Amino acid sequence: MSRTATEQIVENSQLAGKTYGFDDGHNASRPVDHWFQDAREGRTLFLILYTQACRWSRCVGCNLPSQVSRAHVPYDRIMDQVDYVFDELLPGDECRKLRKIILSNNGSVLDEDTFSTTALLYFVAKMNRRCPSVAVLTLESRPEYIDEAELEVLARALREGATTTRLELAVGLEAFDERVRNDVFLKGLALPVLARTVAMAARHGFRIKAYFMLKPVPEMSEEEALRDVEQGLAYLDELARTHDAEINMHLNPTYVASGTPLAAAFAAGRFSPPLLETVRRAALASEGKRVSVFVGLNDEGLAVPGGSFLRPGDEALAAQLEQFNRTQDHACLR
Repeated sequence: MSRTATEQIVENSQLAGKTYGFDDGHNASRPVDHWFQDAREGRTLFLILYTQACRWSRCVGCNLPSQVSRAHVPYDRIMDQVDYVFDELLPGDECRKLRKIILSNNGSVLDEDTFSTTALLYFVAKMNRRCPSVAVLTLESRPEYIDEAELEVLARALREGATTTRLELAVGLEAFDERVRNDVFLKGLALPVLARTVAMAARHGFRIKAYFMLKPVPEMSEEEALRDVEQGLAYLDELARTHDAEINMHLNPTYVASGTPLAAAFAAGRFSPPLLETVRRAALASEGKRVSVFVGLNDEGLAVPGGSFLRPGDEALAAQLEQFNRTQDHACLR
């Protein structure tokens, strides 16, 4: 007998040594969080809706499932969240300024067992009516939940807005090195799976965002972390050229999230977050590649004390990285 989504979430969290709980008491008609970014496309909304947690739930440095529900969240409650976002959080002027929306549930938006397809289409309909200038909608998902038929329906719906909106599929690769990614970080993702996802996206004219983490595991040096990102950029560049695909690397410096094995390693002195200088060097390595880079500089308030990649004195360098995010001008990083 197949396991329920709830059973998978609990068992996988235990297998990975996670000690955090879930936010089962959250108001299911309200989203988890939202914030704004300035990216090369323009004003960007990053939105996290409250749903059932990621069924994989094994990645050793991730405690994002702790912000959502262990149990199923009905489709109508997710639709209530969508109403709240567009009716309460986004005044008319803000809606009209938006050029990009990244839609997340701290898991897989395209996993119909944890995120209702009805609610997803409802979100697209509301976005089409309220946000006439959105050019890109990004959906975060593990690749095993990406269904080509569902994507075609979404793409048709996105073409019906005042501005034709391109779909971007955001997939977490986290590390290039196979051992680091799957044996240590427990991502459970092989490179050929990502390659097939890129090929499928390119056939439909969709974009790809590949999430990478800089220094994602304990006992990894700054130079080893930098080399892993450089190898990842070279691999994504090859995929982009092979499939004529538009690919972005979303580079997240690793912070120490509570309730994870990474937090235990940090407490034992076996891990320190990456230096922002290493982040700068990693982003600069994208020069000449057919891959854009966006540097994530938000730990979402989930880092343990002292566990953030942002340190006193980093303000000027953080501002350089933010300017690079807006312009993709590598001169900002020299």
